[in-house]
Amino acid sequence: MNKKTLVFGASLNPSRYSNLVINKLASQTIETVAYGLKKGTVAGVTISTELMPFEDVHTITLYLNAKNQQPYYDYLVSLKPKRVIFNPGTENPEFYNILKENNISFEVACSLVLLSTNQY
Repeated sequence: MNKKTLVFGASLNPSRYSNLVINKLASQTIETVAYGLKKGTVAGVTISTELMPFEDVHTITLYLNAKNQQPYYDYLVSLKPKRVIFNPGTENPEFYNILKENNISFEVACSLVLLSTNQY
């Protein structure tokens, strides 16, 4: 099953976790799209600086802290993902409630760990 993933808060910096997860997703041939503040490409994945109407997104993996997530709530919910992963530092009870209201599952986990342990 393809788990098309949106890496939200993607970075061109190779030491950032969002960058590492894009590389890991690519190495596991999981279809990946990305949104970040700077345009560029990581492991063949183009980082968009515009909020695109991505279709068939299974998973959104977040790399923005709770305060910076707020302007994106409606956009992220509009993508109708199956789940949202809150990576360490992105925990957000307010957004958890919005996701629950929209029947979108979420988990507080590390995408890199999930990918590395075949739990993704």
